[in-house]
Amino acid sequence: MKKLWNHYSYAIVLIAVSLIFSLVAKVHLNSSDDSYITVTIEEGQSLWEIADIFSEEHNLSESEFVRWVQKENGIMDEKIYPGDELVIPVNAEREEISQIADSGR
Repeated sequence: MKKLWNHYSYAIVLIAVSLIFSLVAKVHLNSSDDSYITVTIEEGQSLWEIADIFSEEHNLSESEFVRWVQKENGIMDEKIYPGDELVIPVNAEREEISQIADSGR
């Protein structure tokens, strides 16, 4: 065992540190504050208006938000229709989000 340690100690330490780093990174990524909610589009609303209503609830610029919503909801252009349900990214508690969504209508 001592002979093994003498020859491969750097590799063993490197593997151990890599495993620890991977576990910490995985826990950190899984504990992200990002969550998603579904909003129902009403008459006259646009993606840009939705981005403006929820601007305090995400870390994206309005154009980044619109692109994210388009990509994640399979929207080819910026056209959305009343009754469409869109998933949007937010960083707030559900109760607060509901109040914001209701006040934006």
